[in-house]
Amino acid sequence: MAEQSVDINGVRICYETIGDPADRPLMLIMGLGGPMIWWDDELCGQLAERGFHVIRFDNRDCGRSQAMTGRASLIGSFLRQPPPYSLGDMADDAAGLLDHLGIEAAHVTGVSLGGMIAQTLAIRHPAKVRSLVSVMSTTGGKLVGWPNPRVLPSLLGRTPQSREAYVEAVLSTFKLIGSPGFAFDEDRMRTRAMRTFDRGLNRAGTLRQLVAITSAADRSAQLRRLRLPALVIHGKADPLVHVSGGKATARAIPGAELVLVPGMGHDLPQGIWPTLVDGIDRTAKRAVSTRS
Repeated sequence: MAEQSVDINGVRICYETIGDPADRPLMLIMGLGGPMIWWDDELCGQLAERGFHVIRFDNRDCGRSQAMTGRASLIGSFLRQPPPYSLGDMADDAAGLLDHLGIEAAHVTGVSLGGMIAQTLAIRHPAKVRSLVSVMSTTGGKLVGWPNPRVLPSLLGRTPQSREAYVEAVLSTFKLIGSPGFAFDEDRMRTRAMRTFDRGLNRAGTLRQLVAITSAADRSAQLRRLRLPALVIHGKADPLVHVSGGKATARAIPGAELVLVPGMGHDLPQGIWPTLVDGIDRTAKRAVSTRS
């Protein structure tokens, strides 16, 4: 289905569905500053072939979804100044999209910030989440999931203004935070960066998303109350969200499966897709078995 937009609680959200609407609904939530096309088309096709009706969307303040307003400051978030919006607001966007699509409950997978949103969705709207897969994410606890300081300058620098410079900056960033144990597909990444630039960049929006992360409280206690099949996937070589974040997430969710991937950084190269696709499918089947 072609991209469409819908008003969710006063926020315009751009989304797309892939696969048979009669199949198992699977919502994919992307990370910081990442539009829905960062869920690779081929990966979405593989999930559809496994019997999922895939739903991907641009988070607010990203891609073709609505650009929000309000000043955001990292220093202000550490001083507990209210953010322009919260992870809860972003989770409510996801819940509202499911309502718009007439989907009572979906399997939900999120990466990085998307994992935090997926966790928050399960906490705030437990009836809407059949199973949860949290990838390279964390609980919001201040002592886990910390970034390696060497990667921060590349993430906090200015966004290049030209298409060519933006593409080169993306390549440099993902060579820095990506997976050293897997092949880096430069052509695929270059194409993704060009598509991202063409769909529209929102530097201020990325900062507001980041402040939503840094302003969020530790979710561990709330995650312990979840009762659903869950899988946590994390790379042992992740420089952006330390593997301790994934371990803490798995400890917090009762019965969660933990898969730690050697050589995986903070990205989803093709070599990791079989682990991800199998894990999503396996966790979804656990949801079916627990209901029967």
